Amino acid sequence: MNSQVTPMNRPGERAALLRLDPLILLLVAAILLLGLIMVTSASVTTAAHESGDPFEYLERQLVIVASGLVLAGAMFLVPISVIERIAPALLIAAMVLLGLVLIPGLGHMVNGGRRWLRFPGLNFQVSEAARVLALIYIAHYCVRFETALRGSFGGLLRPIGLLVVLGALLLAEPDLGAASVLFVTGFGLLFLAGAQLRWVVAAVLGASAAMSALVMFSEYRMRRVTGFLNPWADPYNTGFQLTQSLIAIGRGQWFGVGLGASVQKLFYLPEAHNDFLFAVLAEELGLVGVVLTLALFLAFAWRVFALARRAHDANMKFHAYLAAGFGLWLVVQAFVNIGVNMGVLPTKGLTLPLMSYGRSSMLVALAWLGLILRVHHEVALGARGAARGRLA
Repeated sequence: MNSQVTPMNRPGERAALLRLDPLILLLVAAILLLGLIMVTSASVTTAAHESGDPFEYLERQLVIVASGLVLAGAMFLVPISVIERIAPALLIAAMVLLGLVLIPGLGHMVNGGRRWLRFPGLNFQVSEAARVLALIYIAHYCVRFETALRGSFGGLLRPIGLLVVLGALLLAEPDLGAASVLFVTGFGLLFLAGAQLRWVVAAVLGASAAMSALVMFSEYRMRRVTGFLNPWADPYNTGFQLTQSLIAIGRGQWFGVGLGASVQKLFYLPEAHNDFLFAVLAEELGLVGVVLTLALFLAFAWRVFALARRAHDANMKFHAYLAAGFGLWLVVQAFVNIGVNMGVLPTKGLTLPLMSYGRSSMLVALAWLGLILRVHHEVALGARGAARGRLA
């Protein structure tokens, strides 16, 4: 089913009918600004040690954010009907990317993981883009095969098979964190699209059993899980990152030690400006900063889900599932990153969306945001067209 929007005939009318959600823009601006402040604070010592420029990571992040905003603007110009039409091609592109990164000589290896493709001036982590492309296809599937998805287990089995294939490619890198987020977000989107709860629960249990087996039969993954369960048993090896993160969070107390005054970021906490940015935030801004950060993410997710509901009520189902997929991804990845920092979940190597330092994750998140703004634009125009029709 192709989503319908009110046509725009004249350039002047097109400009006048531009619809942007001011609350989404305000929340994204607040999250990006808070992220820039914390990346600067968390990286200033490391940057000064590496290059002599304490603001090197801030300068890089500013370039990344600016590039991401340009990319978001470009994606905003693409009609959602075009995205829906090319969804199968986007799925193929996701599989090609995940396959290319596994080829020696093409995939770039860092810290034991072959997750990056090298481009001039940029190492791109393909799992970031591949997950979004896969979720776009699942949104397309939810619309095109809605009857089968709602009415039979076979209709659910096909997208689950797709998730298994993509998850296997991610695990081959290895990237258990990306695979976990893809599975949770994919299952959540299928459930929201109408798959029966008992089938989704059965599929989730099966996926969980498979993930558990992968952990049990992998010495590397088992070390990470056991290190998470009792990090203080080996605080200078497998439990080092988590113990330093917990120390940072504990030092923050109510109001934090003050912006820039973190001790753990001084070469104690690895990846302080990346995966463990939240721990530095908790140390410097305390519980007040933590609550503010959570409130920003929850408000953003609530607004995106409200947009998905509006799109669904307007019978723009692909728009609805696209927005819901973004909202689910935002909540799941933010929850996983914060959970890792707090010792609730094993270390996954996932960034805090729109805040952590990172090229691939920031570029992809902002590009997807451009699509969500386009969804709002078309839903608003559709609602306006429907109102005009009622008045006529």
